[in-house]
Amino acid sequence: MNTNFKNTALSLFASLAIASCSTDTPDGNQIPTALEFSNLKQTALENVTQQFTLNAGGGSVTFTSAKGVELTINGDCLTLNGHPVTAGQVAIEYAEVFDKGTMLVTDKPTMGRKPNGDMALIISGGEFYINATQNGQQLEITCPMQLKIPADLTGGLETGMSLWDGTIDEDGNLDWDQRDQNPAGGQGVFGEGQGASAAYYAFLNDFGWTNVDRFYSDPRPKTTILAEAPTGYDFENSAIYLHYDGEGSALAKLDTYNAGTNQFSEHYGQIPVGLVAHVIFVTEDNGNFRYAIKAVTIAAGDVYVFSNAETTVGTEAQLIAAINGLP
Repeated sequence: MNTNFKNTALSLFASLAIASCSTDTPDGNQIPTALEFSNLKQTALENVTQQFTLNAGGGSVTFTSAKGVELTINGDCLTLNGHPVTAGQVAIEYAEVFDKGTMLVTDKPTMGRKPNGDMALIISGGEFYINATQNGQQLEITCPMQLKIPADLTGGLETGMSLWDGTIDEDGNLDWDQRDQNPAGGQGVFGEGQGASAAYYAFLNDFGWTNVDRFYSDPRPKTTILAEAPTGYDFENSAIYLHYDGEGSALAKLDTYNAGTNQFSEHYGQIPVGLVAHVIFVTEDNGNFRYAIKAVTIAAGDVYVFSNAETTVGTEAQLIAAINGLP
């Protein structure tokens, strides 16, 4: 099973945060600490996390999520340190992310690892976190769980979808690795139905982060881009994302940082030249989000510079609406 979720998803950011003293920008904006920015993202994740319970040893149970996803877990297949859990209540923690705005505020972009190790955009049919504990102790599962995911949550069925495992790297980035499609082993995904009844059926045999995705494909030449944060902001207390206009549930992140130049980078060279997109700077401001959104058309080697004067402050809901309102 994945090991990155032995601590719950809701504590991941806080464990990576580094607290520091607040300072002000030349424009008078208060610079947040890394912990303040981390806590803001953690709160956004808590807002999309749902709690269920089941009885161990009680057979299969199906939960219906707030978005209409059906999660089926067999209570006879739970183990603790390799031993069957046959009685007692089990706490199920479940989070679901479908839209670009929620991906951004929870810091759950869709960046998949290619065979050569580079990261590239993947198109999502939904991001999911599932975990089970009993009396605070981490459980494992020995038979597949099922997700029935309405396809209209992400714009309809896509061909070529597969399952991806999510891991948090040493820099706090959520990276997605493609899982082998293995129906005989109880894991995989397929689409079925048409129109409003179309759904993805995903079978997975591990707790943790899972995504239904395929790689974004574009035949145009590719380039690397840079983006410079406003004065006082860095990789610890801010983030920069790239929204591909015209694509559905997908969000890229500039996931490396040069402290000497204060520039974030997509350093893999995977951005299509001529892509119409939006570059998004985001940070924390007194419990809200401070952000700026730039409309761009990608040219080779572009460098985008954000200033404090370009930023605005909004609630989580306002930022989600702003991102979801992009083309």
